[in-house]
Amino acid sequence: MQRNNQLMLARTYFAVQGVGGLLWWFAVFVSPTVTMLTLGDLPPLLLAWFDIPLFALASLLIACNIRAALWVAIPWTWLMTGLMLVYALISTNAGWGALIMLAASFASGAAGLVLWFGRFPSQWFASGPFRFRTARSKRTRAHIRQTFAQLLCFWFVFLALFPSLIIFAEHRFAVHVSFADWVRLTGYVLLLLASALGVWSATIMAKLGQGTPLPSAMPQYLVVRGPYRYVRNPMAVAGIVQGVSVGLIANSWLIILYSLSGSIIWNLIVRPLEERDLEEKFGESFTRYCAEVSCWLPKFRHTSKRG
Repeated sequence: MQRNNQLMLARTYFAVQGVGGLLWWFAVFVSPTVTMLTLGDLPPLLLAWFDIPLFALASLLIACNIRAALWVAIPWTWLMTGLMLVYALISTNAGWGALIMLAASFASGAAGLVLWFGRFPSQWFASGPFRFRTARSKRTRAHIRQTFAQLLCFWFVFLALFPSLIIFAEHRFAVHVSFADWVRLTGYVLLLLASALGVWSATIMAKLGQGTPLPSAMPQYLVVRGPYRYVRNPMAVAGIVQGVSVGLIANSWLIILYSLSGSIIWNLIVRPLEERDLEEKFGESFTRYCAEVSCWLPKFRHTSKRG
């Protein structure tokens, strides 16, 4: 059933993409504003000759289950995305067009994988260096050091480096908006609270679980104390709120979107793999824990201390 649902969703996406592409080209030819926002000074008629058949019509063929069209629509989408990104960064025009094509590249790539393999190959995210492995060391201090090193790396990459690049692109694409002062103040408060939750969760995992958040050194024991008594993924919750908080502080709606998109990807792809591994490792204890504690929204009631 899940396989069929994924296939149906993928074909539906390409149908929407095909129809959306045709409607967008109609809007380009009737609205100078749409043309300027999405194409800038690029020649619309010349691009239409290529984009309509290679993007819109090819997407509709994919929706009709003609898989060969994947080798037309997806490469063309990626090529146009690259060209639009370069053009928008250099000219500061057509920023909205670049963002739309960037979203289409990720979505069409994911949908294309589903149609080609019959389902999304989520197992790729749990192989090689990302394969789930239990930590071997019994030294609590070592786990704490590794955990906080990972935490600092996460903060630098996902809360500083990537957001900095997004802010730069947001201004170059001319899609920046400003938030009210109280929104930025809210961001600071949320960032402080979420960071405290992340540190608390990481410390509990290292001490009681005898492991780290990374798949390469996962906890040796099932931890259901501290924040794990109320929600199964407190570190994920903390990371999402931190990302949104950085977006509020930086006046960046794109950072907020980036954070929420990352949470959706983690929830749909990584979390099921992680929970499957935990169920195999801890058996009924983890199954009972999942029944008692929700994934995202806290349940304020007592659970067993350790399975």
